[in-house]
Amino acid sequence: MRQEDPVADHAEHEERHADAAARAMRRAVELAARGLGSTSPNPVVGCVITDPAGTIVGEGWHQRAGGPHAEVHALAAAGRAARGGTAYVTLEPCNHTGRTGPCAQALLDAGITRVVYAVPDPDPQASGGAATLRAAGIETEGGFLQAEAEAGNAAWLTSVRLGRPHVTWKYAATLDGRSAAADGTSRWITSPQSRADVHRLRAEADAVLVGGGTLRADDPHLAIRGIEGATQPLRVALDTHAALPPAARVLDDAAPTLLVVGEDADTRHLPGVELLRMPLHDGRIPVPGLLTHLYDRGVRSLLLEGGPTLAGAFLAAGAVDRVVAYLAPALLGSGPPALADAGVTTIADALRLEITEAVRVGTDLRITAVPTTAPKEH
Repeated sequence: MRQEDPVADHAEHEERHADAAARAMRRAVELAARGLGSTSPNPVVGCVITDPAGTIVGEGWHQRAGGPHAEVHALAAAGRAARGGTAYVTLEPCNHTGRTGPCAQALLDAGITRVVYAVPDPDPQASGGAATLRAAGIETEGGFLQAEAEAGNAAWLTSVRLGRPHVTWKYAATLDGRSAAADGTSRWITSPQSRADVHRLRAEADAVLVGGGTLRADDPHLAIRGIEGATQPLRVALDTHAALPPAARVLDDAAPTLLVVGEDADTRHLPGVELLRMPLHDGRIPVPGLLTHLYDRGVRSLLLEGGPTLAGAFLAAGAVDRVVAYLAPALLGSGPPALADAGVTTIADALRLEITEAVRVGTDLRITAVPTTAPKEH
């Protein structure tokens, strides 16, 4: 016959409770990811509602900018079962009225008695929801699994904290670091599966950027293919002298395109193309000014698909927040490297990265890494 041990029973109960809370929040993080690519300039947010017994009774995520927030979707799914329950939210519930009402008030009206959120809202216009909930007597806990939720919302958090888009540099290379052969050919270094995976990255981004070298060498299209319901990103093409021909694939109507040129470039052969004229610095488009313009037009996540020169310029400007490398099991021995001059002249100045993921994609290896040094504001 089992002897009762109140201390052990309490510890076991607390452990089960903590495990259930972690599962609920991780589910909320998964839900939030469904909004990637469709909520900008708003964050991606997920919410899970549990009843007083700890059973999940409602789930939701922020699906599109201007639409209901995650909490509202989850509360609607839960209905009356939300009363007396707990809300697990990846971001502190908002406290302001914009195109939708404040989520803190929605939680109060639904009878939620406990709110657990992962990331404090850094936006001063929307923050304060936790204080409102506490003032109303709601048990409120912040910072729960914060790092996991921040990773899923990195683009929006970077844009709020730094005032510029979050930048992901994507490249494909051989194992010896070559992005093309000596004769300039680069199709195809990686497998069909890797190329399909790039469309997923595009679908999660607000804008995709390439430079003049890539435009001339590859005539890229940059639109999303093979992902149903995806929002096409803004295609940003850097072409300082406007040498792009009118028949370039990036100028078709599959997705919107912004052509960035020098302020004196002759663009008469490109009627109807949206242009951004910028003063050149050392013959190049300045990275900080470009990022400021993109931020001002609502771009919060930028996928850098340009060649080695463009990547080097962004790295030198401290404007790369994530690197996604597709490494093919092939060797070339010569040809352009994946990265050109990034302002590093000694090993002590190397940009150090932390690998966050390494997975097989087709025959290739996809490595995701983030800089270990703080990114720069612009």
